Amino acid sequence: MSDAPGPIRAVVTGATSGLGRALAVLMGRRGWRVAVTGRRAERLEETAKLVREAGGEALALPGSVTDDGEVRAHYAAIAAAWGGLDWAVLNAGISAPMNARAFSAEAVRRTFDVNVLGAARWLEAVIPGMAARGSGLIAGISSLAALRGLPRTGPYCASKAALLTLLESARVDLRGTGVAVCAVCPGFVKSEITNRRDPRAMPFLMETEDGAAAVLRGLDARRRVVHFPWPLSYPARFLWPALPGFLYDPIAALLGTLKDRASPS
Repeated sequence: MSDAPGPIRAVVTGATSGLGRALAVLMGRRGWRVAVTGRRAERLEETAKLVREAGGEALALPGSVTDDGEVRAHYAAIAAAWGGLDWAVLNAGISAPMNARAFSAEAVRRTFDVNVLGAARWLEAVIPGMAARGSGLIAGISSLAALRGLPRTGPYCASKAALLTLLESARVDLRGTGVAVCAVCPGFVKSEITNRRDPRAMPFLMETEDGAAAVLRGLDARRRVVHFPWPLSYPARFLWPALPGFLYDPIAALLGTLKDRASPS
């Protein structure tokens, strides 16, 4: 997986909790060097400690993917410590519920700044070194929500769709360079985001560790698109997008109404 001596060198963004933290810990169990980034320094140190306890080497880099300078500084710190990266898992993301009847351009801007531009800043940082070396893996955490515009989650769905398309384009452009680009489209995985939602509105909700293991299996296999859990992801990928608008619209609107009823008051 790497032509560099020693363990695999990886970065996981958004690693203060949830899927990002679980991925970092699983990499630590493999004995990898894992750089973790996130806004909450104390939580990030907890992740780094867990990576070390799991058997890996950890580098905690507090900061935000929305800051160009911090992203460049983080990559420079990794390059100084380890000479570069073999894996980059771009996991940082936020979700901002929004009903279009109370549309907020600011909610869209804020979501895109983290979910799309945050990944773009890291792509700009890591691609040159990987391409020059002729090896590497880049994974972006999109979502099954990228596949259609779901009710009450317009900013999130749109940002994840943009990320999915950006990664696909990068994958095509990097063909032949030795750099693999994978898009990860999970269903519902337990996290701080899902903890704020009613579990009845999240079918096939997965444990965080199970979700992280599914991600790593897909990345190990260099799948172009890693999607799970299959009872949700196969219909979402192959049936849901094919549903014509005159059927999709009333069904999705009904789902939105049910979501409102299931939301805690």
